[in-house]
Amino acid sequence: MNNQNSHLAMQSDVVLLGSGKRGWSLVGEQEKPSERTKRPDGSKTNSSRPRLLPRHSTMHLLGPSLLLLEYLAFSDSSKWKFEHPHTLYSWDGACVWIPCQYAIPGRKDDLENLTLYSNYEYDNTTKNFNGHILYKKTKPWGDPHTPERVQFLGDQRSNCTIRINPVLEQDNGWLGLRLITKTDKWMEKIDLNVSKTPLSPHIQLPPEIQESQEVTLTCLLNFSCPGYQIRLQWSLKEPAVTSTSLTTKTVFTQSKLTFQPQWTHHGKNLTCQLWGPKAGQILSEETVLLDVKHAPKEVTTVIQNPTRIQEGDTVTLSCNYSSSNPRVTRYEWNLQGSWKEQSPGVLIIQKVAWDAKPIACAACNQWCSWAPSVNLDVQHAPKDVRVQQISPPSEIHSGHRVLLGCNFSSSRPRDVHFFWKKNGIFLKEGKELSFDSISPEDAGDYNCLINNSVGQTMSEARRLQVLYAPRMLRVAISPKDQVVEGKKAVLTCESDANPPIFQYTWFDWNNQNLHHYDQMLRLDPVKIQHSGAYWCEATNQLGRVQSPPSTLTVYYSPETIGRRVAVGVGFCLATLLLAFWGVKLQRSWKRIRSQQGLQESSSGQSFFVRKQKVRRAPLSEYPHSLGCYNPVMEEAISYATLRFPFGETDTPRTGDAGTLETEGPSPNRDDTITYSVLQTCRAGDYENVLPDSPEDEGIHYSELVHLGLGKRPLAQEAVEYVTLKH
Repeated sequence: MNNQNSHLAMQSDVVLLGSGKRGWSLVGEQEKPSERTKRPDGSKTNSSRPRLLPRHSTMHLLGPSLLLLEYLAFSDSSKWKFEHPHTLYSWDGACVWIPCQYAIPGRKDDLENLTLYSNYEYDNTTKNFNGHILYKKTKPWGDPHTPERVQFLGDQRSNCTIRINPVLEQDNGWLGLRLITKTDKWMEKIDLNVSKTPLSPHIQLPPEIQESQEVTLTCLLNFSCPGYQIRLQWSLKEPAVTSTSLTTKTVFTQSKLTFQPQWTHHGKNLTCQLWGPKAGQILSEETVLLDVKHAPKEVTTVIQNPTRIQEGDTVTLSCNYSSSNPRVTRYEWNLQGSWKEQSPGVLIIQKVAWDAKPIACAACNQWCSWAPSVNLDVQHAPKDVRVQQISPPSEIHSGHRVLLGCNFSSSRPRDVHFFWKKNGIFLKEGKELSFDSISPEDAGDYNCLINNSVGQTMSEARRLQVLYAPRMLRVAISPKDQVVEGKKAVLTCESDANPPIFQYTWFDWNNQNLHHYDQMLRLDPVKIQHSGAYWCEATNQLGRVQSPPSTLTVYYSPETIGRRVAVGVGFCLATLLLAFWGVKLQRSWKRIRSQQGLQESSSGQSFFVRKQKVRRAPLSEYPHSLGCYNPVMEEAISYATLRFPFGETDTPRTGDAGTLETEGPSPNRDDTITYSVLQTCRAGDYENVLPDSPEDEGIHYSELVHLGLGKRPLAQEAVEYVTLKH
């Protein structure tokens, strides 16, 4: 109906009111207030469509024809239109600006009278409005700029703008704008909210604020009055844009703040302050708490262990953060191996490995934020300890210079000490082990030990091989104690060489090659002829060496010795027997020769008794004694001395044996031979012969020796024998 409601009078007791605007309409001689409805906030507003206000409650009597008539009546006669803000806000001492537009019905008449009421009331008795009149204006219109508290800034056709300066607290309520033309009247109601204290601005926030996403915040004040200077100030140091609105729809002052919120803004207070005309005058303010949605911030992985972590320890980690909106709902860990989450954000690692990787956690809400990785720095003994051959890079020959190094891959702490062992025996301390001129004795298993404050680790044994030509060759003979013929004898060429000997050669005592090329030379069975010196020659890739000779002595077996002994004993017996018979024959021959000698020398002048036994010294050295020695008186050999007379004066005397020496007269001594007979004394022994003993087996020979001076006479042809018997 072109936003206009028509008036239709149906009998004298029914009035149809309505204009689409709040106000009062005149129909005939009666004025009725238009019906108002309440907003949810308690304010009142007009109904959006015309209503019938019957005196009777029989709305069902109005049929479709009456409604049509109502429509036609309103469209033709009700043309008052008003546009102004629903409610205007201000405070005591400030001002109020009421933007207002109107349209007179029919647009034929001009405005004749304008009255502004404060908190008016309709009097049903007088059928008129009563209230405090703030402003009244009649035709002809005066200067609108006359300084008054209430000023009408409009005209007689369309503008009904009003300014009240200053506005007072008692002005709070509603205003009634009474407009009268020659043919019509209208009362327009305007709500006015005047507070004792200044209005507080209202901060408008978007439904959701996310980190780093640009948002616009509005600080809105439902007030604007030209001539009364105010400004809105934000607590956030960001550029803002302030604007005002003075339209028939809205009256406000606002400041828009556009920025990119950060997570640090979350939970912070944001204030918008109303500053008055005076410098530094803060009239009011409003503060809101910023709710910035963001992922968890400042996420850190924290090691809870109070001391340094060692290999095998139990490690406790926690995932911490400083801010999260919304709250954290779960945690994630970039950890391999065995672990468990004791509680949300708390991780337990059992028996941590020495090479544990850096660990990081993530705190998650609708976004996940990862913390920087944290290194557990597990303290452990040196790892991957190994012996490295620095030089030479290839084979080691005897006499070379050799350098060994001790290396490792990891150690916590890094302060370490190095030690060397050979075949389990400590050698020295130091990272390197050097040999100026290595020898075969230096070969063996070498270990490197590295220790730190946590523990000690030993490397695997490294076999150090020294290559050298054969040496210390010798021939060993087995069995060692005695090699007996007929048994087995083994000759072994013992040597020391690296690489091993691949050829042996054997030689005998004649330096003859035996064409045997094994390490052992077996003689089975061994013979006496095998006795002698043997030597061997050993050859490897580095050289050829000969051993000194070793002598093999083969002993006779017991059987051979028995046979040889028997033959020897027989030979010895035969030799002894022959010797015995030879002695016997020699003795017999000597006796025969002795008898022949006596016969040949019997022509001598004297004789001696000669025996094989030892003779004893005579008792008396008297040269002319003659007698017999009695052994009873002295243990001496008895003998007889024969004295031969040298002249005629010599007389015969008795001999020692008691025999009578008788010499025949000889005119001439040289020509005469005297024979004496010596008899044994009966009283004792002679020449160690015991009494009453049988005759001596020995034959005593007597020889006559010419003892006298002069020429020895010629031997006679006849030889006389003298036999002495005991």
